[in-house]
Amino acid sequence: MGPRAADSTVLAGARVVLPSGTVEDGRVTVEGTRIAASAREGARTIDLAGHWVVPGFVDMHNHGGGGASFTSGTVEEVLTGIRTHREHGTTTLVASTVTGEMDFLARRAGVLSELVEQGDLAGIHFEGPFISPCRKGAHSEGLLRDPDPAEVRKLLDAARGTARMFTLATELPGGIDSVRLLAEHGVIAAIGHTDATYEQTVEAIDAGATVATHLFNAMPPLAHREPGPIAALLEDDRITVELINDGTHLHPAVLELAYRHKGAGRVALITDAMDAAGFGDGEYQLGPLAVEVTDGVARLVEGGSIAGSTLTLDTAFRRAVTLDAIPVEDVVRSISANPARLLGVDDRVGSLDPGKDADLVVLDEDFVLKGVMRRGEWIIEPKTA
Repeated sequence: MGPRAADSTVLAGARVVLPSGTVEDGRVTVEGTRIAASAREGARTIDLAGHWVVPGFVDMHNHGGGGASFTSGTVEEVLTGIRTHREHGTTTLVASTVTGEMDFLARRAGVLSELVEQGDLAGIHFEGPFISPCRKGAHSEGLLRDPDPAEVRKLLDAARGTARMFTLATELPGGIDSVRLLAEHGVIAAIGHTDATYEQTVEAIDAGATVATHLFNAMPPLAHREPGPIAALLEDDRITVELINDGTHLHPAVLELAYRHKGAGRVALITDAMDAAGFGDGEYQLGPLAVEVTDGVARLVEGGSIAGSTLTLDTAFRRAVTLDAIPVEDVVRSISANPARLLGVDDRVGSLDPGKDADLVVLDEDFVLKGVMRRGEWIIEPKTA
C-alpha cells in the first residue's frame, strides 16, 4: 500500500510556524486534502511533541534529482525527480530547463506543461538560452542567443500558460523588451547569468524584472566603483533574490548580507538542483554538458564551473537555522511563503492557513526532516512513540 490519506487528522503538541509567528504546543488539523480551522469528532490525533511543523517547501528553481533530469528526462524520469524532492519536503516545485536549441526547448515545454496541468509541477522556468556568454556558468556557449522577444514568445506559447519564470541577461539586445513582454503576460522576468552594469540592472527592474536568479552567482562581483547588478538587486524592494544555501555557492557572510539588506520577505531559498540531488556522486549530463559530482559538489568536466547543486531544501532549511542562525520564522518565509507568492500560488500553498492545501513538513528539534505531507497524504509519515 502507498501513503495513507488523512481524512481527519490533528497534529498536536508541536511548535507550529504560522504567518503570525510560532505557536508553542500548537495544533494543525487536516481534513481530506486541506488544512481546517477545527477538527471534527473522532479525528485521529498524532502527538508531535518535541517537533516543528512548517509549511511544505516551495522550490522555484530546480533542474532535477533522484538521477533524473527535468531538462531531458522522460515523463517517468521527471516524476522520479519530483518524488525525490517531495521526500525532502518540497511539496511545490517548478521545473527549470537549461540552454538548448529553441526547437528542443519548445518541445520540452510541451512535455513539462502536461505535468503542470495534471498538478505534478507548479510551472516551468526557462534558464537560458537568453544569457550572457561572459557569465554562462554551466550552459553551452554555442547555444546562447540574445533575448529576442519573438523567441521568448515562442517558448511562452509552447508552455501553454505554464511558464512561470525566464532568466535573462537583460543587458543584451532585446533584453528590456523581453522583460516588458514577460511582465505583460504575468511571467517572472529574472535577472541572472548577467554581465550588466548597475545602471543597466536598474533599467531592467524599472521595466518589470522582479527576481534575481541565484544572487551573487553568475554575475559580476560587487566593486567599490563598479557596483554592478548586485548592488541594484539588493537595494530595490521590488526584487526578490534567490539564494543557494548549500555551503558551496555562498559564504555564510554573504548569505547574512543578503538577509540583512533584503529582509526575510525578499529572499527565496532555492536548490538549483541537478540530477544528482538525492542520488549521489558520479557522472551526469546537464543539457549537452558533462558534469562530475564529487563529494556532493557538481562541476563541469570541461572548465570546472559549478554546475547547479545537489542540494535539497530540507538541508537548506537546516543549514539556515543551525549554521547561519537565521530565525525559523524567517527561513519559513524564504523557503515557502515568498516563492509561493512569486509563483502566484500563495492562495493554495506557502503557509499553514485554514483552507490551503495540507502541505507540511515535520522536523525534529535538530531540524532533521521526519515527515512530509502533501495534499493531506503522507509522503513520509512521522514515527511517534
